[in-house]
Amino acid sequence: MIKGRIFPDISVNLLLWALMAVVPCRADGLEGNGQRVPPAASPAEKYFSDWFARVSRTQAEQPHWITPLVTVTPRLEQELRYDQSWETVPGGATLKSFGGGKGLELIPAEPIELIFGVPAWESEDTSPHKQGWADESFLLKYRFLSANEEAGNYILTAFLGLSVPTGSADFTTHHYAVTPTIAFGKGWGDFDFQTTFGVSVPDEGSAPAGAGTPLLLNTAFQYRVMKNLWPEVEVNYTHWPNGKHDGLDQAFITPGLVVGKIPIAGRVGLTVGAGYQAAVTDHPLYRHNFILTVRVPF
Repeated sequence: MIKGRIFPDISVNLLLWALMAVVPCRADGLEGNGQRVPPAASPAEKYFSDWFARVSRTQAEQPHWITPLVTVTPRLEQELRYDQSWETVPGGATLKSFGGGKGLELIPAEPIELIFGVPAWESEDTSPHKQGWADESFLLKYRFLSANEEAGNYILTAFLGLSVPTGSADFTTHHYAVTPTIAFGKGWGDFDFQTTFGVSVPDEGSAPAGAGTPLLLNTAFQYRVMKNLWPEVEVNYTHWPNGKHDGLDQAFITPGLVVGKIPIAGRVGLTVGAGYQAAVTDHPLYRHNFILTVRVPF
């Protein structure tokens, strides 16, 4: 009897010792002190849980200037943006743009920003009256170099814009267009300038009857007053070397004021601004433009 039971007992003991060796301190998701162990986060969960910490690190490495009214900043921003404009076109009519093609700006990785434009609703009080949606737009930014105010106060970024002809018949360009751009900014104390230079290339190329490949140059000069006031003057210039506007030069001087960032709650703030564009060259596509901008950085 005894001899017949010794091997089963040894087998059971060996099995128990093996289980104890594999799971020495926990069972059923519990630590040795009885507290439940949370499951390990997946890469996707970790990516989104670290989102705002990643954004903060990215923005801490660059100057803390304000985004100009017209010139696209080389800085990486995360915000919701709405622009409103009233253009005076040749003949005296007014073209109203609700939204200005702005939208959601996100920083999905430390050197990258993505802008998802919302097509503007446009209305022109000509006869006959015109109204409808403008084209969709997207913008990718990649920051090459940057230093905050304590380390040099400069930034160098490349853009790649894309326009998609989704608009209404009266306002679409009917063509896709890509716009590679280089952007640079430098600051000295409370003063800074931000400048961009790019070329818009539609899928029709430089066809004589088309939009051509306009060269785009924008520069904003800003000076911070007190803490949140940013008076500015911008120069917005376009040259058409070909296409239906072949040889045309169009330049605007745009004085304005941007106020922000005004804290609201936590990371969320409010920035508002207004400016007035005035043409300083002959035969511009429009002569005057009043601009209003509202942004919610987060």
